Amino acid sequence: MPAKVYTDKDADLSILKGKTLAVIGFGSQGHAHAMNLKDSGCKVIVGLYKGSKSVDSAKKKGFQVYETAEAVKRADVILIALPDMKQPDVFAKDIAPNLTKGKTILFIHGLAVHYGLIKPPAGVNIAMVAPKGPGHIVRAQYVEGKGVPALIAVAQDADKQAKKIALAWANGIGGTRAGVIQTTFKEETETDLFGEQAVLCGGASALVQAGFETLVEAGYQPEMAYFECLHELKLIVDLMVESGISGMRFSISETAKYGDITRGPRVINAKTKAEMKKILKEIQTGKFTKEWVAEYKGGLKNYKKLLAAGEKHLIEKTGQRLRSLMPWVPKKNIKGSQADYTAK
Repeated sequence: MPAKVYTDKDADLSILKGKTLAVIGFGSQGHAHAMNLKDSGCKVIVGLYKGSKSVDSAKKKGFQVYETAEAVKRADVILIALPDMKQPDVFAKDIAPNLTKGKTILFIHGLAVHYGLIKPPAGVNIAMVAPKGPGHIVRAQYVEGKGVPALIAVAQDADKQAKKIALAWANGIGGTRAGVIQTTFKEETETDLFGEQAVLCGGASALVQAGFETLVEAGYQPEMAYFECLHELKLIVDLMVESGISGMRFSISETAKYGDITRGPRVINAKTKAEMKKILKEIQTGKFTKEWVAEYKGGLKNYKKLLAAGEKHLIEKTGQRLRSLMPWVPKKNIKGSQADYTAK
């Protein structure tokens, strides 16, 4: 049975009227939530750690900025818009001691709660509002009078208002304009991690690199390998996003289509799917999260090593040169260490 899709008529923004909303963090998602809610008529403050580089930015956008602990004290509803691995320490130090009965804590991703890195006290609501798009798109769509679909979930419903508050927040950021689906912290976390690791990031990047290497090792020019294994991937993904896999196949040549349906299953096969199941099991059991927490607390040594190796791959140098020949392609060569880049 298809999941219920909540829209504007299902969400009462007035539930947030008279409440103070605090957004902890002012990065990609944090700034989008704060600005959209402000433009929706809500009272929004921003919480940041002392010395944060985002203080000036938030103030220029018209927000009152407080240190995290003070923002939590002042707020009725608090969104934690911080990287997963930073959340536990901030929660323990600045958030939990300042929570009182009746407050609501919102998350954008469920990892810290689902795997017990954060243990919320009784008497407060714990819910999630997770737009299915990056912050700049959440903001841009809102400004255009549109919205990005979102997920909501409730982990702790202390006053029986958690779902209504989550829907109201989703309304305030524009999510209910597009549609909101209810899930659970478990389902959102496990499917999100699996998608990132097996398909969207890990799977796609490994597939592209393997295809590139196969052609180069066979004697073909790196430039040709780049065009065929990376550059044209956007065309195919765009077609799938717009029309599904069948729609993509309708738009490509018969030769490409035949190669797709007969050779694709030889690359992504039963062995690949078996490995995907192992990855999913590691996520479900918490093995991946334990590994990631240990890596983070250990100084991210392997993380940085693997990222650095990826940056030195021939496909990166080839792509950088070829992209300079394409004025229509947005140039987003990120400077500095990728180890310091946060996608969420």
